[in-house]
Amino acid sequence: MSKNYKQIASEIVEALGGDENIISVAHCATRLRVIVKDREIIKDSEVTDIDLVKGSFFTSGQYQVILGTGIVNKVYEEVLALGLSGSSKNEQAEAASKYGDNWFKRMIRIFGDVFVPIIPVLVATGLFMGVRGLIMQEQVLALFGATPSTVSPDFLLLTQILTDTAFAFLPVLVCWSAVKNFGGSPVLGIILGLMLVHPALPVSWDVAQHKADPLYFFGFIKVAGYQGSVLPAFIAGLCLAKIEKWLRKRVPNALDLILTPFLTLLIMVVLSLMVIGPIFHQVEIWLLAAVNFLLGLPSGLGGLIYGGINQIIVVTGVHHALNLIEIQMLAETGWNTVNPISSASIIAQAGAALAVAVKTSSPKTKSLAYPSAVSAMLGITEPAIFGVNLRFVKPFIMGLIGGAVGGFLSSLFGLKATGMSITAIPGTLLYMNDQLPWYLLVNVISMATAFLLTYFFGYSDKMKEALEAKKG
Repeated sequence: MSKNYKQIASEIVEALGGDENIISVAHCATRLRVIVKDREIIKDSEVTDIDLVKGSFFTSGQYQVILGTGIVNKVYEEVLALGLSGSSKNEQAEAASKYGDNWFKRMIRIFGDVFVPIIPVLVATGLFMGVRGLIMQEQVLALFGATPSTVSPDFLLLTQILTDTAFAFLPVLVCWSAVKNFGGSPVLGIILGLMLVHPALPVSWDVAQHKADPLYFFGFIKVAGYQGSVLPAFIAGLCLAKIEKWLRKRVPNALDLILTPFLTLLIMVVLSLMVIGPIFHQVEIWLLAAVNFLLGLPSGLGGLIYGGINQIIVVTGVHHALNLIEIQMLAETGWNTVNPISSASIIAQAGAALAVAVKTSSPKTKSLAYPSAVSAMLGITEPAIFGVNLRFVKPFIMGLIGGAVGGFLSSLFGLKATGMSITAIPGTLLYMNDQLPWYLLVNVISMATAFLLTYFFGYSDKMKEALEAKKG
């Protein structure tokens, strides 16, 4: 049955205080993000009662309505059709900062705004890696009368193009997104990113493994390509946008088309290769080493800690910064050890929400908790967290315990994904190798732990009644 997205959009606008209370609207993968004039006149209960709305919350000057993937795009289009003003996430960040947003939250949002647009490409690449890993297994090849040694070299080359391109040109993607986010010309970001991985430069991986020598400028500045690097490209994109905007204000209009891009790229290629690249590549190495140290703690301790706090990180919004770490892991090693632990913590919140749905006698709570649990099983936890678990507190805590158990087992089994950004049930596509049974086992145990703890110790209808009485 088709949904009336126009009606849903109209109801959301009305519950938010009407179009006169809305400054601008944007959206991310799952949420409608609205900058409002007056938070107090918003009718929260009416917002959450709207069809397809899975929850809502207010943070950093934004009222965020949780709708889910796919749905949010359609509702957003209908909201704009009502005559409201759309805005980029960067514009929303600037507006939100006027509402008391601190520097740390702004920095985390910036990381999210830059990396989220390139995630679909990395998801596709991870899936290509998973599929290649599956079809190249001897048992699968045997079904077609083939062996690894008889597979066509041309076919292997095709799979290599599918799996390697995004990471070989990763700085291009990051530079483009950063420049676009900070208000520069995206095409200059693309060119700068390509300069960072130009084939004339020694490949960074070869230099690190002493298979090639770096270039030397002034006798002491080592220069190499930054294939697979993330942070240098991010900082370079930021600086390019700032320099370009600074130059446009000062270069005469008649010369702007010629001088501004020329000077911007000239300045940035020197800064990127000789200053930004060496410094922030080293920072990148330290960050990756710190995460690997945590996850590598003996006896599964690192996985236990990270699995236990992962969804707390999601609630604070800091999880967007972890994209940097996962992207760098995949670029450096081809594997992602964060993903399986994140999956365990996500599926645990699904288990907690499912326990609430099974145990409650309230039809309204059931109607919210069941879809939220399904959404979390598909990797989107916001409906389960904000709509169910965090409302009653204890289910959220039980979900954290389930995530800790799953993270512990994931570390013990040494699970590692071929990609990123898909988790829980869809995440199985990143483990289409001999890890698959263990991945499934970890997720089943995580979900069962959270479900049982919530069912027996984490929820009762008295909690719901107490919450409603408190609101009343």
